Amino acid sequence: MAVTIGTESVLSEDGRALVDASQAALLAVYPPEECFSFSAEELANKSTQFLVARHDGVPAGCVALVDQGGYGEVKRLYVDAGQRGRGIGRALMEELEAAARDIGLGLLRLETGEALEAAVRLYRAMGFVDCGPFGGYPDIPSNMFMEKRIGLCFRPRQGSAQVILA
Repeated sequence: MAVTIGTESVLSEDGRALVDASQAALLAVYPPEECFSFSAEELANKSTQFLVARHDGVPAGCVALVDQGGYGEVKRLYVDAGQRGRGIGRALMEELEAAARDIGLGLLRLETGEALEAAVRLYRAMGFVDCGPFGGYPDIPSNMFMEKRIGLCFRPRQGSAQVILA
């Protein structure tokens, strides 16, 4: 299986298709008033990095890292139903963590829900823990708030030393 992950435009045809599929998956589980996802247009800004996983060149999943200043927010983690169970979600999250470290973010936060069982299992397995509400999201029964502290790792540039803070 050849899976690649890279930053792409959320406004591209593939980016929009992944966001639309993600939204459809959320609406299959939650009513619209309990979905707090960002549209492609809301993600299309300089504070957001949109990562796309491709399996043999075909879009298989996505995730967005939104730089909120003091923390990075995880948005739109999605893996196509036919691609699930292959580690693509974990690979996307690992790449998101590396991207967060690269821009100096030491904390990741996300809003999700218990009904998204596979996602919650993945987040917990990757070290995310429950936290209080943040970012103006409503504190309603269907919402879960999670965070993970990550060490900072500045990649060496032109012979400079690598700095790792845990």
